[in-house]
Amino acid sequence: MPRPKKARLIDASSEAAVVLPPRRSRQIAGQPDATFDDLGVDVIAIIYGFLGPMDIMRSRLCRKLRKAATTTTVPPTNFTVNSVQKHNAMRAMATALPNLQQIEIGGLNEGHKYSDGDDPYEQENENYITHDIDILSGFRNLRLLSIYHAHLNGRYPLLFQFPLLQKLEIYDCGNLKFDLEILVGLPVLEELYCNDIRFLTGNINSLRVLNDTLAKVTIRDCFEVQGNFMDLADFPRLNELNLLETDVIGDIRDVGERDFLALEVLTLPKGVYGGMGYKFQLISDVPGIISTLYPIYKQRPILLKDSLAELSRHSPDWYNGIVRHDTPPFGIEFVAAGSRVGYQWKTLYLFSACEVIWLDPEPDRESIDYEKYTEELQEIERYFYHGFQQPPTEEEYHHFWAERRG
Repeated sequence: MPRPKKARLIDASSEAAVVLPPRRSRQIAGQPDATFDDLGVDVIAIIYGFLGPMDIMRSRLCRKLRKAATTTTVPPTNFTVNSVQKHNAMRAMATALPNLQQIEIGGLNEGHKYSDGDDPYEQENENYITHDIDILSGFRNLRLLSIYHAHLNGRYPLLFQFPLLQKLEIYDCGNLKFDLEILVGLPVLEELYCNDIRFLTGNINSLRVLNDTLAKVTIRDCFEVQGNFMDLADFPRLNELNLLETDVIGDIRDVGERDFLALEVLTLPKGVYGGMGYKFQLISDVPGIISTLYPIYKQRPILLKDSLAELSRHSPDWYNGIVRHDTPPFGIEFVAAGSRVGYQWKTLYLFSACEVIWLDPEPDRESIDYEKYTEELQEIERYFYHGFQQPPTEEEYHHFWAERRG
């Protein structure tokens, strides 16, 4: 077997010479053959900006890395405090990662709770081990703060002192107390979500300090919140507003052409004329209510899209139904198929419907709207109470169900 020939050196001037590409030099921070020691703190901080908070905490193995972490702007990454271990991690992060941008505060382990705030509602679980929530104040650059089922008790002003916060979510937090006026401490807030907070008080006109920034507002199941929804009518960026189950009042007929210009989603409480759950006294009142609201719906349907008015239980027309967890069809709402608008009586919980009372004529078969009309009509015409365009009388109702059940 022939032996392989040894490689020959070729003179660079020879035609057979092969020009090899220059050896790529390792360059870090602009220095050839740089090492970790050559990396500046600012460069490490940039690298850390691509990691999550827990990864950064685990990698701080020397003084330089620890210093870089304190200057790192940690990208919005969900970090949830839902155990004592996570609470301890948050305590460490308050000094190690002060530029954290997103935190979610949840409940702690059994036998542990957050320390009471000012003016606690009552002394709860006195034998529980308490943990400080004031350490949140160390994160001055928070952009997103969520508090879910944290079972707080009293007032915590520090929760509302973040100058860069853009989104605040608070859901079902026990006996947490605060007034809407305290939101002045969140000057660039864009999204506010408050749900099921029984000790939330105040008037929604307090939100006017955030007129130029608020885009989404949900204050729901907060029964002590008052005011008139029209106080928010000139907010230029407001595209979602949900005030269901609050004590807010108003009249949808007051909305002018220049009000709520950016609005895409609107849900108003029963205290507003035209709001969800608005009560009327007699079935015979409905044609007048519909004739008042119909022009508003035609012009700006978004104002009445999530609106279901209902017969008052104190009405002489009210009677109890026989269907479990439902009522007779005592609610009304607008419906639309294409450009055609009507209204429909429905039950209040299962939404079983009567036949539509159309307010517009059927579109011409040759119109561009007709195909969309027929498609959406199929969804609407799934009637339950066939033959009824308004609630049956009590006698008709029982006869209907007797026949249905055979």
